[in-house]
Amino acid sequence: MGLLKNSEKNTLSSGQRNSPLPAVCIRDLYFSYQKENILENVNLDITSHEFVSIIGPNGSGKTTLLKLILGLLQPQRGTLHVFGEKPEYRRDKIGYVPQYFQLDLSFPATVLEVVLMGLIHKKQWFFYSSSAKKKALEVLDIVGLRSLSGEMFRNLSGGQRQRVLIARALVSQPEILLFDEPTAHVDTVAEKNLMDLLKQISGMLTVVLVSHDLGFVSKYVDTVVCVNRTVQKHPTNALTGAMIQELYGSHIELVHHEIVQPQERHYHG
Repeated sequence: MGLLKNSEKNTLSSGQRNSPLPAVCIRDLYFSYQKENILENVNLDITSHEFVSIIGPNGSGKTTLLKLILGLLQPQRGTLHVFGEKPEYRRDKIGYVPQYFQLDLSFPATVLEVVLMGLIHKKQWFFYSSSAKKKALEVLDIVGLRSLSGEMFRNLSGGQRQRVLIARALVSQPEILLFDEPTAHVDTVAEKNLMDLLKQISGMLTVVLVSHDLGFVSKYVDTVVCVNRTVQKHPTNALTGAMIQELYGSHIELVHHEIVQPQERHYHG
C-alpha cells in the first residue's frame, strides 16, 4: 500500500497534530484482580505519534494495561491520563480495534455499515448523513477497501475484515489507536499489509498494539513496552537478547528491522 494521500492525511489528523500532551501518561499505577497484583508501580509515557508495541509473557498484564488505557478498568492506586484527562473523558479521542473473530459474523452488515458503526455514539436511530457516509468512504480509501463498501462484512477475508475494523476506528477521527493482536488469525501476506498500513497511520496518530510476535513487529514499531507486572519501555533498536530473556524467562531470538529471522516465530500467550 502506498503513502497516504494529502486528503487522507487530513481525514486522520483533523487539526489534531502535534499535541503538547503525552498521548498516555501513567504514574505509580497499581492494579489487582481481587488480591492478586497484576500491575505494580507502573510509570509510562507514550508520546504523540509514537508507534508502540506492548509485549510480555502470558498473564503479565498486557491486556490489563490496554483496558486501563481504554478506561474499561480503574487502577487501585496511581494515575492514568490520556491527553491530560482520565480515559473515560477522552473516549472520543481513543480508537479501539478488536480481533475480528470477536464479532458476530452472522450479523448482516455491509462493509460501509460496519465502518459507520464507529459513529453510533454520536448519532441516534442509526441515521447517518451524507457527510458521515462520505467520511466513511474516505477512511475505506485509507485502508484500500472503498471498492468493497457494499460487500457483506462476513464474506471478506480475515485481513480485509481487520482493515474494515481499522476504518471503523478511524472514522471518528481519534488521536490514539489501540489494537489487541491486530494480526492474529490472518495469513503472512495480510499480516505484512496490515503492519505496513499501521506504520503509515502512525505518522498521523499514536498507535499502540499488543503483540506476541516480537520478531515481526520489531521491524515496524518505534518503541516496545515490556510488561511483566512492572513496565519498562525501550527503543526497538535498544532491545537485547538478555532483556528479552529476563522478560520471558527463556531464550528467545530477537530480530531487528530488516534482519530475517532464521528460526520459527515465537508466540507467547
